[in-house]
This record gives sequence, structure tokens and C-alpha cells, in this order.
Amino acid sequence: MPEHQTIEWKESWHDEFLEWICGYANAYGGTLYIGKNDNGDVVGLSNKDRKKLLEMIPNKITDTMGIVADVNLLYENELQYIEIIVDKYPSLISYHGKYFYRSGSTMRTITGKELDKAILKSQGRTWDGMPIPKLKVSDLRREAIDLFKEKAIKRGRLTEEEIKVDDTILMENLHLFEEEEHLIRAAMLAFYKDPEKWVTGSYIKIGYFGDSDADLKYQDEVHGSLIEQVEKTVDLVYTKYLKALIDYRGIQRIEQFMFHQDAFREILLNAIVHKDYSSCNPIQISVYEDKIYIWNDGEMPPDLNSADKLFMKHSSKPYNPRLAGVFFKSGMIEAWGRGFEKIKEACAKYNAPLPEYDINKSGIMVLCKACDKYLNLLNESKNLDLVQNGQDNKQDLNMLIITFCKQPRSAKEIMDYIKINDRSFFRRHYLNPMIKTGYLKMTIPDKPKSGNQKYYS
Repeated sequence: MPEHQTIEWKESWHDEFLEWICGYANAYGGTLYIGKNDNGDVVGLSNKDRKKLLEMIPNKITDTMGIVADVNLLYENELQYIEIIVDKYPSLISYHGKYFYRSGSTMRTITGKELDKAILKSQGRTWDGMPIPKLKVSDLRREAIDLFKEKAIKRGRLTEEEIKVDDTILMENLHLFEEEEHLIRAAMLAFYKDPEKWVTGSYIKIGYFGDSDADLKYQDEVHGSLIEQVEKTVDLVYTKYLKALIDYRGIQRIEQFMFHQDAFREILLNAIVHKDYSSCNPIQISVYEDKIYIWNDGEMPPDLNSADKLFMKHSSKPYNPRLAGVFFKSGMIEAWGRGFEKIKEACAKYNAPLPEYDINKSGIMVLCKACDKYLNLLNESKNLDLVQNGQDNKQDLNMLIITFCKQPRSAKEIMDYIKINDRSFFRRHYLNPMIKTGYLKMTIPDKPKSGNQKYYS
């Protein structure tokens, strides 16, 4: 059996291997062999070492870590070696006051925020489920609770009878009390007027950028309860930061955004529910002319580590399950991981590319690219702006075209002459209007090799 993250070979015993045993207990369990070389070949132990180790190793494991491991004597070709089998433990195990974790082929010490997470996980608890002793139901924001009730009724997640209860009972029904005594962090984040009093960075930061990442044009911050932050952010982005371009279907006037609002809302909700609030960093939204970035310092489940997997059917495993429960009851998010299906459906309405996910240790970055329809309208708008702003006066260009077309010219020849590259823009704003008003007429002159090429004069 080859050496890997749950198997290790050592020729002789050293007490530092107790750290490996601690790491196995805190990770996925594992087996340590004493008396094998790096190739996995048995080199054997002397009778003296074998007898000593069989007595010493179990005692040291129990005395230093309070756990029990199976220590077995094995034989191969008359050579003897020791097998130490370590089970994964449900509670976090320490060795001399330190916590070790086996990851891949390395052993590392767990400290700081990572240690806090590991301790909570070993206790079957989550960060958003921890109590806040000084927070009372009366401290929660009335408008946030009312907004929650309104949305829950509208989406059919709660009945009229279920919301017509005292706020304390409502919080209990939402499982936002710890042992029926203290409100938990999820309640504070969802409903308290200023969650930053307890958690730094529990807000959303928005910025509009020009030609480069350093070219910040303007920015805003959205604060308050998370229930209220969602709609405030969506409204702000789609009224101030995103420009709706105008298209026409017949006489119907259509507003075209670069990215569908429903898809943006789902991505924002995912960021809120999966964010690691202990990081103290705000969710950051960077808006550009043709794309949007949404970043949060959060995590996805280990089995959902790529965009392909996210957009396949999967179970729902939110990083903050208590907070996710509140948003689910409000009707703002879906259960069973269907939020990504909604993103796909919204993108399909715009015939737009799916958002791109970059999931790594520093957080989750989502890139939302503009749809082709928006990019085409944006290009037309830029060309029209150049004309209207005086770089090329449209009336002057019309006169140039009329003069140039005293001899029959093709559309390509006219475009090259007036230095316009966008064929659809040229036809829409110059050629078709001039034909309609009689300034130009279309002909197929009797020229050698002209084929069916259309000319204008």
C-alpha cells in the first residue's frame, strides 16, 4: 500500500510522531508504520525495540492526548514491525496544548481563526450559531423584522398565523436562540440595525472603476441588517452603477442591462450566506463598463470547488446554516442548491454567459460578463457619442457621404471613407436614414466583376 495522507512509514520511533498521531485524529484518521523505509519495505525492529515500543507508544498516546489507538505487532519475512491505527475523533484533540492537522503529505499546527472553526466543527456548532449574551429581542430592528414577514408571506414560506406572534416566539421558531436563552449571531446579522457593533466588516462595499483597477470613479457602502442590505444593494447597483441601454422591438422600448438583475441578486445572496464573517472583511462589488466582480471572504463545501460543479445539481450546504435558514424562510433563497439553477435561468433570458467562479483560500470571486446584446448596444452608443460630441459632426458626415457618392460607392467604401468600422451602426444611423430621406439611392451598376454588389449614389 503506497504512502499517502492517511499512511506514513518510519524506520524507527521518535516522540515527535505523536504530533502525526494527533493530526490523524483531527483529520481523517490514519495509520503509522514503524519499521518500514521510505519505499515501504520492511526493515524490521530489534526484539528490544519492539518490546519497549509496544508498551510505551499506547501509554504515551493516552497520557498526552487522552485517546486510544490500536498498536499492533506485524511480521513480514521474519522481520517485525509495528502498526499504529488512529481513528478520526469527533472532538478536537490537542498534544501538549497544540492542535495538529494532517493535510495532504504535511502536518501543520492549527491556530487562530482556523482553530476556532475546528473547535466549533468538532462540537457540531457553527460560527453563526454562537450566542450573544447582551443582545435582546427588543434590540432588533422593527423594520427588518417586518420586511422579513412581508417576504415570507409573499413567497408562502410562512402563514399569516405564523407571523402574527410575539417577536420572541418568532425568533424561537426560526431557531435563533441558543438553549432558549441567548440570541445567536445569525439573529444579530439578519435583524440588528448595526451588526458591525459585534462583527466588523458586516456590510457591502460597491465601487465603479474606469479604465483600470486603480481608476476608482465613485463608491458607496451599504450598512444595516442583512435582510435590508440585499434590496438596498440591488437597487443601488441597478440605478446608479449599471447603465441601461435602449433597444427597440418594433415600437416597443426595451431597457437592456449588461447582466440580468435576478442572477445578480442570487449571486449576492450566495455571498451573504457563504461569507466568513469572522474575517471582518466586507463583501466587495466592483463594477466596470462591461463586467461586474463580486467578492466575499467565504468558503464553499469541499465538493463544490469549481464552477462546473456549482452549476450541476447539488445539495445545499451553506457556510452559515442558521443565517441561511432565516433567508430561506423569507423566501429570498432556495433550498437544495437551486439558487445556481436560477442564475442559469436568468442568464439564459439575456443569452448571456454564466458567471465565472474563482474559489480559493482567499475567498470567492465571481465574474459576471456583459451579454452580447449589451456589448453591441454599448458599441453603437460609443460611436453615436463620438458623432454627437463633435468629433465627427453627423450633418457634416452626411454631406461628405453625398459628395463621395457622386460616383457609385459600396457600403464598405463609404465606411472606410468616413472612418466608421461598425457596419450595423453605420446602416442604422447613416445609410438607412439617408436612403429613406432620398439623399442616397441603391443601385447595381453595370460594372465588370461587380456581381450583385450593391452601390449607393
